[in-house]
Amino acid sequence: MSISLLLEMAASDGPDRVAIVDGDIRLTTEGLSALADGGAGLITASGASHVVYVGTGGVLLPLLLFSSARANTAFTPLNYRLSPDGLRQLIDRLPDPLIVVDLEYRDVVAGFGERLMTSDEFIEVARSTEPVSAFADPDDVAVVLFTSGTTSRPKAVELTHNNLTSYITGTVEFGSADTADAALVCVPPYHIAGVGAALSNLYAGRAIVYLRQFNPHQWVRLVRDERVTTATVVPTMLSRIVAVLEAQSADLPTLRNVAYGGSKVARPLVRRALDLLPGVGFVNAYGLTETSSTIAILTPEDHRLAHEARDGAVARRLTSVGRPVPDIEVQIRAEDGALLGPGATGELFVRGPQVSGRYAEIGSVLDAQGWFPTKDLAMLDAEGYLFIGGRSDDTIIRGGENIAPSEIEDVLVEHPDVREVVVVGLANPEWGQIIVAVIVLETGAVLAPEELREFARSQLRGSRTPDRIVFREELPTTPTGKVLRREILENLTPAAAEH
Repeated sequence: MSISLLLEMAASDGPDRVAIVDGDIRLTTEGLSALADGGAGLITASGASHVVYVGTGGVLLPLLLFSSARANTAFTPLNYRLSPDGLRQLIDRLPDPLIVVDLEYRDVVAGFGERLMTSDEFIEVARSTEPVSAFADPDDVAVVLFTSGTTSRPKAVELTHNNLTSYITGTVEFGSADTADAALVCVPPYHIAGVGAALSNLYAGRAIVYLRQFNPHQWVRLVRDERVTTATVVPTMLSRIVAVLEAQSADLPTLRNVAYGGSKVARPLVRRALDLLPGVGFVNAYGLTETSSTIAILTPEDHRLAHEARDGAVARRLTSVGRPVPDIEVQIRAEDGALLGPGATGELFVRGPQVSGRYAEIGSVLDAQGWFPTKDLAMLDAEGYLFIGGRSDDTIIRGGENIAPSEIEDVLVEHPDVREVVVVGLANPEWGQIIVAVIVLETGAVLAPEELREFARSQLRGSRTPDRIVFREELPTTPTGKVLRREILENLTPAAAEH
């Protein structure tokens, strides 16, 4: 099934329904479909073998996504925050591309190829170009997304039409949204969550309201002005939204659901959000680029039960990512490949029709049975709730003992004076590695390192108590909220860690 069919179904079911709100731009499903047909004609006439987008998204993301699909051409949105050299390195890895760029970034990509046009030019030409509407083979590549490359050269993940449509049809009921429903989307266009939000909301029949540059005050205003019912955020955004709502009225009468994900979320932040917005259903969505977005969710009901629970095992589920979505299978494996049972931590493997596991220049990394190695440490509890313990590469080996940073982070972040924490392993000649906790305190808080170590020691084994405590004003993160552990380690000089 081609992703083109998702738009065709939406346009047939409700042609006059608003599909996109992007500033002054408002497109119906029929209007988006007609413009995508013209965009497909433009792409076909250009002779390009790939479509690249550099910009902040909004209407351009779904338009280029469907225009490319109907031209049977792969599409890649790139991180507009990258340097010219960084963008060139990625574009040079894509075959004969047409580059569409927001006007403010045109100079950044000038000279990168023969086919280059601004976003406004693409829309203008698409309106007057002979339409094309093709349906690609389901196994053809629809989207290529580059991984963040925070620890290595970015990989080019290939997602087929079948991968993407399997995710949508397996997790979303067609036309299930109310005619007044609207989703506020502020995740970056080059992230799988941005692609997934465009496809899933359109398929559900929900208007997509875009906030191109996140600002928590603007986010709150749009929720109220556009009567937003659903929103998708990353954890750093959720933290800033909560701070704004705590400082002013938290009245968001139309908001019913908030989905968050993309990186680990501290339990105190989730509890604050639940208390602040008791009428909102929160969803924690876990997924990877290679899995076409979400593979597990912690539902609103799960959140409520865990938040109110007195049973420690149930309450702990607030730190989980929930249970697998339909058609997704999961396994936890030991280093030797043996399957692990409930309560045991190992590497997470996933399998299902939405799982790609394929990279340009590398090929498929699926095993013989179709399982994808996520490189995430994970544990399943007895009820099937999935707990993510971080990347396997982040494991700290201290004195021969393997330690998951998340085990320590989950304890330290519960201290009332701690706002954020990341735990890393620093090379040490005696222990191999020592445990360093990098802490961001709440505004105005003062905390002695030994006091925090004692707090950890009261709940953790001695071998898991941080050897060093380092205080920082903020943690370096990607635009999607993932902490840049490598950057933290590079800045942890021996002198800086002697606290």
